[in-house]
Amino acid sequence: MSKYVKDLMIDGIQKVVGDCREVVVIDVSKVDAVSANRLRSALRVKNIRLLGVKNAVARRALGEIGLSGVGKALVGPSTLAFGGEDIVALSRELTEWADKIKVLQIKGGGLGDTSLTATDVETLSKSPGRKETLSQLVGLILSPGARVSGALLGAGGKLAGQVKTLSERAE
Repeated sequence: MSKYVKDLMIDGIQKVVGDCREVVVIDVSKVDAVSANRLRSALRVKNIRLLGVKNAVARRALGEIGLSGVGKALVGPSTLAFGGEDIVALSRELTEWADKIKVLQIKGGGLGDTSLTATDVETLSKSPGRKETLSQLVGLILSPGARVSGALLGAGGKLAGQVKTLSERAE
């Protein structure tokens, strides 16, 4: 393959991946065409894209845009999976599909310069996603205020009313 063609392929991979900084590498070479079509369409609905790549070209293209962590997973037939809400949603979807399609293999991935093994991807799929983490954080932030308002509305509300009455009499 000529240097010109390789450069075109590198540019193509970089344009398709864009600003995505989390990638999971899978092997779909043993998946039959019907299952692969179902997989691609289901993932497309969730804004996850698949891209079959040549390993050396992908390693170079992704390394240039700051995704050098993917390099270790690029061995043998490789397909890049990227997109979705976050890395947790991406790994969760791919893990579910790997359970449905037994010949689909998760090889690893990368999160910027950090390499992920297949076990890491499976562990990520079981952790809370971005939305769940944000909702937990908001709940923790709002809980002291909720306790105070609950105390004022409950039995403490009568006490607050009495304190207010006493302060009005004092004036």
